[in-house]
Amino acid sequence: MPSAAELAWLIPVLPLVGAVITGMGLISFNRTINRLRKPVAIFLLSCVGAAAVLSYAVLAEQLAGAAPTEVLFNWASAGTFNLEMGFRVDALGAVMLALVTTIALLVMVYSDGYMAHDKGYVRFFTYLALFSSSMLGLVISPNLLEIYVFWELVGMCSYLLVGFWYDRDGAANAAQKAFVVNRVGDFGLLLGILGLFWATGSFGFEAIGSGLQIAMANGTVPRWAALALCLFVFMGPMAKSAQFPLHVWLPDAMEGPTPISALIHAATMVAAGVFLVARLQPVYEAFPEVNAVIAVVGTITLVLGATIALTQMDLKKGLAYSTVSQLGYMMLAMGCGAPVAGMFHLVTHAFFKAMLFLGSGSVIHAMEEVVGHEPVLAQDMRLMGGLRKFMPITGATFFIGCIAISGIPPLAGFWSKDEILGVAFGQFPILWVAGFFTAGMTAFYMFRLYFLTFEGEFRGGDRAMAAQLLTAAGKTAPDHDDHGSSHAHHPHESGWQMAMPLVVLAVPSALIGLLGTPWNSRFGQLLDPQEAIEAAEHFSWAEFLPLAGASVAISIAGITVAVLAYALHKVDLGTAVAARFPSLNAFLANKWYLDAINDKLFVQGSRKLAKQVLDVDSKVVDGVVNLTGLLTLGSGEGLKYFNTGRAQFYALIVFGGVIALVVLFGSLG
Repeated sequence: MPSAAELAWLIPVLPLVGAVITGMGLISFNRTINRLRKPVAIFLLSCVGAAAVLSYAVLAEQLAGAAPTEVLFNWASAGTFNLEMGFRVDALGAVMLALVTTIALLVMVYSDGYMAHDKGYVRFFTYLALFSSSMLGLVISPNLLEIYVFWELVGMCSYLLVGFWYDRDGAANAAQKAFVVNRVGDFGLLLGILGLFWATGSFGFEAIGSGLQIAMANGTVPRWAALALCLFVFMGPMAKSAQFPLHVWLPDAMEGPTPISALIHAATMVAAGVFLVARLQPVYEAFPEVNAVIAVVGTITLVLGATIALTQMDLKKGLAYSTVSQLGYMMLAMGCGAPVAGMFHLVTHAFFKAMLFLGSGSVIHAMEEVVGHEPVLAQDMRLMGGLRKFMPITGATFFIGCIAISGIPPLAGFWSKDEILGVAFGQFPILWVAGFFTAGMTAFYMFRLYFLTFEGEFRGGDRAMAAQLLTAAGKTAPDHDDHGSSHAHHPHESGWQMAMPLVVLAVPSALIGLLGTPWNSRFGQLLDPQEAIEAAEHFSWAEFLPLAGASVAISIAGITVAVLAYALHKVDLGTAVAARFPSLNAFLANKWYLDAINDKLFVQGSRKLAKQVLDVDSKVVDGVVNLTGLLTLGSGEGLKYFNTGRAQFYALIVFGGVIALVVLFGSLG
């Protein structure tokens, strides 16, 4: 009987088969398939569920000490060139398979409640299955070329899902922005992959690492060229995992349905970049310059995301910038040469961030019943408050998520973030300072979100604020005084399909960090047993407690400020900061002006260039063509009078031409 690892190819195939069947059904029998909403959902859930069961079996084998499995077949050959495809299962892949299928399955259950009344329900579930299949295929890919294929499929699916409500301008524009920004990173990734193949003759991770060292030793590849190729490849993860300056697509992706925000921001698309950097460690570990660049980019990203999140009033965008910041922590770990720490934070973050996003969806779903389906109103925290009384399950799980991401022990975020900070302290102390203070900002803005949303008095009936928000967004405010009369007066808790995934995710959000305790890291023993043994042998409470204590202290300080400002209302912090530091407030509120800079340089710049090219085409190219036509027409009109049909006249013309040539050459001589 084959082992689970030998059947791992079925993990991406099962959701793919489900997506193809329902997709073909939608194309061929659209009305009939759309009426079969529940059967289609159960069918696709079963496909993803079967993939999840097989993923758990693969993970169980790896936990039991099974060796990595790689199955390859010859996909294309020409002469001595052979291109192999297949699948690879090891500890890193097993962890990602279990994580992706778990989050995807819970998101699909949640979507049954969230998208219950949407006319695109079946199409949405089909996209979810296709997206899950693409990410799972990426995880088990054995080489860079196969990863690139699934990498692009993930990008295509994200475009479809972010722009799912394509009739909304915001969603359509966000999908285009995500597509364009990711193409920039993917162009660099493709250049790097082709360059590494030219240098090493292989697409395999270990083969590229060893081949690059041999090529540099032989002098066939200069070190600067190898560095450039490594950085080109890193452009792909920069875009996919929303690293500065290619992070700008991710907050706008909030225009898609909230379950997609949970799936993309937790365990799939944004995790793909971090996962690829972890896969490329055999290549990057020989280039400290590349690791330094990765660490610096990650640090800039974590500071950028946290500072912008401080000013956000849109609940989902606040969580989006939080994701940007946490991805920066993961890249910082990768740059410090600690892929196990980065992957550990990816896993813990996936659970509590998925729970936070699904919790925000529960809140938005409830707010829409009060203020209507206008996202400007349903997602703005200035119209929320006091929701814990009406939504106790959502409020409690959101609170757990806030504690976890803030790094308060013993919840998950503390262990993974503290491990990253500890590694950074030893490798790049300056970057540790940035990560340390960002941890305090993270605790502050997350509890700011919590208090504005769940505590205090409910503000959903504030018609003046609603009108002000609509006007600021360029929308027409209602001109009647019975705003909300056709809606519920108070929000209520979501149904079991939406509440159950929140409760399930709360368990690993609280406990999974205990698998990575530095004195006995079971997670480390799975991914890198030798490193885990060395870490346990060199563990010192005298080193751990000061750093961990400082990390907890800065987080508690951030929570305390949030309590004083937004729970006890001792100070109007937003107004005070805006009055004291107006330039800083404007800088953060305008997202470091990066969107404005991109618009000026690239959007307006490309339009100006296109206009200039159009002018050249119309005035120069068309002018030359038109002039040629006019000269031909004019010469033809003139020469037709010389066609008299008289031989004497033609002889006279020839004689005149000969005389003219004699005179010309005589004058030149």
